[in-house]
Amino acid sequence: MLNFILPFIVLILVVVFIHEYGHYYFAKKYGVGVTDFSVGFGKEIFGWNDKSGTRWKICWIPLGGYVKFFGDRNVYSQADHKEILEKYNKEERKKLFTLKPLYQRALIVFGGPLANFLLALIIFFSIYTFVGKDFTPAVINEVQKDSPAMAGGLRQNDIVLEIDGNKVESIMDVSKFITMSTDEIIDFKVKRSYDELIFKVKPKMVLGEDNLGNKLNKRIVGIKLGVYNNEINNVKLGPVQSIYHAANEVYYVSISSLKYIGAMIFGKADTSQLGGPIRIAKISGQVAEFGVLAFISMMAYISISLGLVNLFPIPMLDGGHLMFYAFEKVLGRPLSQKTQEGFFRIGLFLLISLMFFTTFNDLKDLGLFK
Repeated sequence: MLNFILPFIVLILVVVFIHEYGHYYFAKKYGVGVTDFSVGFGKEIFGWNDKSGTRWKICWIPLGGYVKFFGDRNVYSQADHKEILEKYNKEERKKLFTLKPLYQRALIVFGGPLANFLLALIIFFSIYTFVGKDFTPAVINEVQKDSPAMAGGLRQNDIVLEIDGNKVESIMDVSKFITMSTDEIIDFKVKRSYDELIFKVKPKMVLGEDNLGNKLNKRIVGIKLGVYNNEINNVKLGPVQSIYHAANEVYYVSISSLKYIGAMIFGKADTSQLGGPIRIAKISGQVAEFGVLAFISMMAYISISLGLVNLFPIPMLDGGHLMFYAFEKVLGRPLSQKTQEGFFRIGLFLLISLMFFTTFNDLKDLGLFK
């Protein structure tokens, strides 16, 4: 159990701290008072006060965190400026989040997800620069009989160039692109002799295992890959190439995740793959056994996911706050407190529903439900 818990705590502490520090950085930049910087919820384990009076603390429930602003009840658009002005003196008003210009409030809120994307970018950049990136071409060694690949026209010795328009730069890209595809038909662009050909393959869904031994529904096309000319091509990249490929990875993961979530909403993707803290803890423990590099890579993917989820236009999340600011910009005034509270209740319902759904999937994954 400790093998799962310790990596999970380290992972959550890092990605949550980075997220909250994004909020904190822009808050301090624009002169907003910060009273609390917390990693975790609930009772404080330990903490300290800095020179500006901010209480930095770690709490018992490591499932998130928060930055609390001076005199602020929440970071929604406030319609009661008159009451706020009467409550605080001139110096205190300078530190109030709610009295800051709209663009500053939006940047403070967006700073959290932005920090998560930057963390992932830095991790990928560091890996490609100091460890290297794999550029081993993917060659089809075998096309299984009566498989979707055979029906689609793929053959042995084809070199896979693209999948659904995504360039296959290494043998590892093939399974990633197939797994993340949500289309009924997958386009394979391959090199055969001197020709470049496109084939349409309709994958089938089967119950299988991932590389860590976890059961999941997999999209199968029925090919076995090999290394081109039996040579592994791992290349350490220069700074410009590293930043390009790192940005491309962050972009691909973000867009593919959004497409997958959209497909789940419309019933076109497997919702059983949606997991919560228990599954993340399990996988983080399994990945940690493969070494620091694999664990740090996973941290980058979790950081992207945290950044994306927080941008959803759901009240209580950063995206919900940004949605209210968009209304404020268009209308020229904040929405009424009553309207915002109505949105808040809807958001709370959605988040609780999502929490129960992911927890059910997690427990099912542990074999507690069938």
